[in-house]
Amino acid sequence: MSNILNVADISVVIPTHNRCELLNRAITSVLNQTICVREIIVVDNGSTDNTYEMISSSYPEITYIHEKRKGVSIARNVGIKNSHSTWIAFLDSDDAWKPQKLEKQLFFTNNDNKKYRLIHTNEIWCKNNKFQNQQKKHQKSGGDIFQKSLQLCCISPSSAFIKKEVFDDYGFFDESLEVCEDYDMWIRITSKEEVGFLDIPLVVKYGGHDDQLSKKYWGMDRFRIKSLEKNLKNNCFTAEQKKSVFNILIKKLSIISNGAKKRDNEEIYRKYKDKLNYWLLELDKFKNE
Repeated sequence: MSNILNVADISVVIPTHNRCELLNRAITSVLNQTICVREIIVVDNGSTDNTYEMISSSYPEITYIHEKRKGVSIARNVGIKNSHSTWIAFLDSDDAWKPQKLEKQLFFTNNDNKKYRLIHTNEIWCKNNKFQNQQKKHQKSGGDIFQKSLQLCCISPSSAFIKKEVFDDYGFFDESLEVCEDYDMWIRITSKEEVGFLDIPLVVKYGGHDDQLSKKYWGMDRFRIKSLEKNLKNNCFTAEQKKSVFNILIKKLSIISNGAKKRDNEEIYRKYKDKLNYWLLELDKFKNE
């Protein structure tokens, strides 16, 4: 499969913030790919470390964009809008790719899979320098994965290989979401089309460092709830899909509100109990339509 193209029609978008050493590992994994990409775009969310100096001295060919506004969604969106390729591959600055990652995804699109505009791969988890086993709920798959996507994020951004035109159809990453912005994007896409999947671990996801967003925020389902509410109000789903969305939303609201009640957190309890009551009424209306 080697040498499909001298320069592949791919833009790699890497958001980063104060991760100079980790970023160097990520970039190296792109440069070690078995095919060459058109461009690598690093979007720096206001780093105060040596990110700029490292890029300018070691990788002058990379497009470096300094973005004052914070947030991984903002960074990815800036990268998308400044890209010049048909395909975009995202890579988080703390992750890395296996050498054949992009070649295998590009080859996949050249076979009988041209209908897929989003292709992802399996992955390896490494936390504190130890490889981790994934739980069954994290198992990756392809095809119609909308139902699975409602539960939790089932596509790693670092594995996503996506046609730029998709963002014209479904919009960009939601910049109001501090986390779970990928969850929000994937449910919008998977509600409308199937995705391709390579059951090969071509991404290494590293965890355990202190600046991981999953450590910064409690109750990640709060952000998934926000996404589901928004997309329901925007009428993004078919009638059949709405049934599933309502069920998942009500389940997640119940978990958050019940958990707050057990911890005697009246403010959180009341907030999510009110939301739960609202959506139960909306579900009744939907059933009676």
